[in-house]
Amino acid sequence: MTKQSLLLAFAGVLTACGPVKSTSNILDAEVQIQAARTAGAEKEAPYEWTAANLYLQKAREEVGYSDYQAGVDFAVKASRFANEAREKAMSAANNGGDSQGRPQNP
Repeated sequence: MTKQSLLLAFAGVLTACGPVKSTSNILDAEVQIQAARTAGAEKEAPYEWTAANLYLQKAREEVGYSDYQAGVDFAVKASRFANEAREKAMSAANNGGDSQGRPQNP
């Protein structure tokens, strides 16, 4: 009887990790996307910006279907693309031009 109780408790703990981890990763991706937006990634890194937002949308969708691991995977990809977008946008701002190296019009 004690082994069954222990096994049930352990299984309960394991099933609770999925929603927590996926929610945490989705929140991290949202923060990265907001940082990219602030850096001007919509204009300077449109590919990475779009990929980050689409991966975040897909992560939310998968979590809605209770596929938490897929949600985590897509949220991690969203964070990665958002970070790349932010870095490109910041680099373009530091260079005084757009991402192709052309100077901006005054």
